[in-house]
Amino acid sequence: MTAHDSPRAVPLEESIVDVLLQAGSRTLSAPEIALAIAPEGDWPGLLMPIRSAAVALAQAGRLVIYRKGKAADPGDFRGVYRLGLPRQD
Repeated sequence: MTAHDSPRAVPLEESIVDVLLQAGSRTLSAPEIALAIAPEGDWPGLLMPIRSAAVALAQAGRLVIYRKGKAADPGDFRGVYRLGLPRQD
């Protein structure tokens, strides 16, 4: 049985959105999200998968990738970034 066969397995994308919902209007870094998802596990191993999932979620309009406090193009950003839910202004 793989992790995907387990009824408790939650896709990474849904875990990211859940963590952001709990954060409310705050933005979070990838390490903060990884620690929230796997506090006692291999959270550093989640950093690259979180980035990939964040790009897909941003392209779908489910979250925003921020770079230096401004929304970044999900297909073309580098360096330190933060994630947040789309604002309902």
